[in-house]
Amino acid sequence: QVQLVESGGGLVQAGGSLRLSCVASGITFSSYVMGWFRQAPGKEREYVAAISRSGPIIYYADSVKGRSTISRDNAKNTVYLQMNSLKPEDTAVYYCAAGMIYAASDFPRLGAYDYWGQGTQVTVSS
Repeated sequence: QVQLVESGGGLVQAGGSLRLSCVASGITFSSYVMGWFRQAPGKEREYVAAISRSGPIIYYADSVKGRSTISRDNAKNTVYLQMNSLKPEDTAVYYCAAGMIYAASDFPRLGAYDYWGQGTQVTVSS
């Protein structure tokens, strides 16, 4: 059974930081590109960041570039998203995803990912 379990969300003040974690099981973790997406109420799910299998290729959405860092620890089957200088517009449910992806153009595409976590809520107050 494939499971992706996110954690680390919560309520923070604007300017604060959070580190989200996603632990995967039931897959060969190092074989998958890992991504983070987020969805605010009434809005479409949007791409945040992705990291390649061994970690050298990383992409960020413009909305988080310069404030966020994605990383992975294949020995722990875990991908992280460190978010700093948080803004109210970062408020959303954050989802971890795993995809057997080989084209860079597919990294931000929701349909390219095979497995999804249940999400963790991030709320940034002003």
